[in-house]
Amino acid sequence: MSPEEKLPKVRCPHCGKQSDWYDNPFRPFCSERCKLIDLGAWADDRYRIPGEPVPDPDEDEASE
Repeated sequence: MSPEEKLPKVRCPHCGKQSDWYDNPFRPFCSERCKLIDLGAWADDRYRIPGEPVPDPDEDEASE
């Protein structure tokens, strides 16, 4: 078995491609592209955690 076969591989959360865990500065993503796409999804509020809506403090001031 070669040393490369012993290294752990992980599946990219964005595209599903297998990539090395070690020597990968973008882990758990396979590339900078997948990492930036995921970051953009967070910035666009495409990922959300369920919970109660948070009241907008600006609306409270406007009603007074």
